[in-house]
Amino acid sequence: MLRIKKNDIVIIKQGKEKGKRGKVLKVFPKDERVIVEGLNLVKKHVRKRRQQDQAGIIELEAPINISNVMIYCSRCKKGVRIGIKEEKGSKKRICKSCKQEI
Repeated sequence: MLRIKKNDIVIIKQGKEKGKRGKVLKVFPKDERVIVEGLNLVKKHVRKRRQQDQAGIIELEAPINISNVMIYCSRCKKGVRIGIKEEKGSKKRICKSCKQEI
């Protein structure tokens, strides 16, 4: 079970983008990778497909391994580990350090 979901705010803990924060745009559970908005940009050469398309070099967000990101806790102001708390049959994600719901 992956504990990082779409629209979570995460902080990068390894690599060239270390220490930066961003929102998760997409999660690939099978590959254990996530795409974070505005981070891990790569350049891609695109050719013109239709008359109105623009050809050239564009920048895209590349997937990052899920082990290299941590959920950002707004109360703790840092990347934190996540715990699961069950209440009345529903599961809630909580911050391990401040016990606040994410």
